[in-house]
Amino acid sequence: MKTALFCAAALASAVAVSSCSCQNNNNKNQKSESNCPEYTVVEKAQVNLADYPVDADGYYVIFDGTSLKGWRGYGKDNVPARWTIDEGCLKFSGTGSGEGQTGEGGDIIFSHKFQNFILEFDWKVSKGGNSGVFYLAQEVTTEKDGVVRYEPIYISSPEYQVLDNANHPDALLGVDGNRKSASLYDMIPAKPQNQKPFGEWNKGKIMVYKGTVIHGQNDENVVEYHLWTPQWTDMLQASKFSEEKWPLAYELLNNCGGEKHEGYIGFQDHGDDVWFRNIRVKLFE
Repeated sequence: MKTALFCAAALASAVAVSSCSCQNNNNKNQKSESNCPEYTVVEKAQVNLADYPVDADGYYVIFDGTSLKGWRGYGKDNVPARWTIDEGCLKFSGTGSGEGQTGEGGDIIFSHKFQNFILEFDWKVSKGGNSGVFYLAQEVTTEKDGVVRYEPIYISSPEYQVLDNANHPDALLGVDGNRKSASLYDMIPAKPQNQKPFGEWNKGKIMVYKGTVIHGQNDENVVEYHLWTPQWTDMLQASKFSEEKWPLAYELLNNCGGEKHEGYIGFQDHGDDVWFRNIRVKLFE
């Protein structure tokens, strides 16, 4: 999980912008007494899924190993240079600087908001590698002293952790292994923890259906939870995203997906080499 913030970019391309302020969870029409700043959810043009192939299982293939069509950087209009196609895989080439992003890096998103869906993908990391998969993400900006900046993607999006459990120290942090691979980052540990070692391919799966979320790893369901419930709020309050510790993250995650309960799928730049392939999405009607 990152602590870096993105500079504002390409706001002129936004087709619609909605401004919001943090609200009390018990009364959506009243502002919270917290220190949560006002924020803007930036809405940009989305790609049409009809332009993507559908495989024999009824999944839209959103990365076919030959093109980055539909992908762009979070808060950007282009694909950051460190994201490339490598032998049919979507690869991020790390700098070795961990969370210290460089200008040619940054998180990447697919330019379509999904609501009820199954996302499948394969992933592998380098030794000691760290990354993540985001879903229901929004592009969020704040303004301070006349300067607009993009807030990090993970304050609006749950994260499926991608990690070399054996060699990255994040696996030793958190509670009960809730920062190991396939976990709901910093909240729910993946059990059983069936990750394959660095350099080997793992199967990832995320299902979102009317608030029920399931994480899968290597053909086993390892996490289940329910968004927009009192239990979800309680988990946030017990995490690094609590209302006291991080009011803006608490507001956005407590209402993740916004009014339509939909958002972007994204992959994380955590400064380490990571590969993804066989990225496909199936929609629930």
